[in-house]
Amino acid sequence: MNLPEHSPLGKSSSYRTDYAPELLFPIPRQAKRDELGLQGTLPFFGVDIWNGYELSWLNMRGKPQVAVARFSIPADSPNLIESKSFKLYLNSFNQTRLAGPDALRMLLQQDLSAAAGGNVHVSLTMQEDFGKLEMGELEGQLLDRLDIEVDNYSPQPETLKANFDDLPVEETLVSHLLKSNCLVTGQPDWGSVQISYYGPQIDQESLLKYLIGFREHNEFHEQCVERIFTDILRQCKPQHLTVYARYTRRGGLDINPWRTNFSSAQRPSNLRNARQ
Repeated sequence: MNLPEHSPLGKSSSYRTDYAPELLFPIPRQAKRDELGLQGTLPFFGVDIWNGYELSWLNMRGKPQVAVARFSIPADSPNLIESKSFKLYLNSFNQTRLAGPDALRMLLQQDLSAAAGGNVHVSLTMQEDFGKLEMGELEGQLLDRLDIEVDNYSPQPETLKANFDDLPVEETLVSHLLKSNCLVTGQPDWGSVQISYYGPQIDQESLLKYLIGFREHNEFHEQCVERIFTDILRQCKPQHLTVYARYTRRGGLDINPWRTNFSSAQRPSNLRNARQ
């Protein structure tokens, strides 16, 4: 089994510029899900949306080509893909000649699906369409407006509170104060998070303190979002819940996990926010 400490993270790496799918390093999701008590049927479905901004290859005449890529990895795939290995893999196309964007997309889809163990969807935006890529911020009531005192920087789900006595509410809450650290290197990961739910009203101060509690927590992006989802579901007992995080890019890649139990939920728009 591939373990995070065996990945390229935190190690010196030589950058291959010839096609090398073997660079991809899958890590089983289940070990971290076991920590959360998630066995069997998952309480959510979703997707990990990756955006690649440093993708280049050569056409058949040796002329460089560039594109922005979007990768959608299903949350029920058995593996996540370690991000540095993803970057090294994408760089292996730098001096690789391909017949065109479709040939590249098919290779990416084939290799990433094999690594993830599920069907990964890949789309490319070519340079003539870069102007069509839009930006936008997560919608919802801003938790960061609250003037709170914080003295804990590790996630404590027991601090989450909800009002179980009144009628359920439907609301969307947003914070830009999410920070966690890489599981292996301890490097900071910065993100914004959107929480949409229907159920007992969540105490906003307790939720903001809980989210700030990830500030010294070491986990991959996908694992943090699943921890947030699971803790809120257990402590606050919403009937419907969606958690969506957009993390700033590193090495030309950003990772944006989305988890929901809304049966009718639509995938998020993938609008890049200001910090990305």
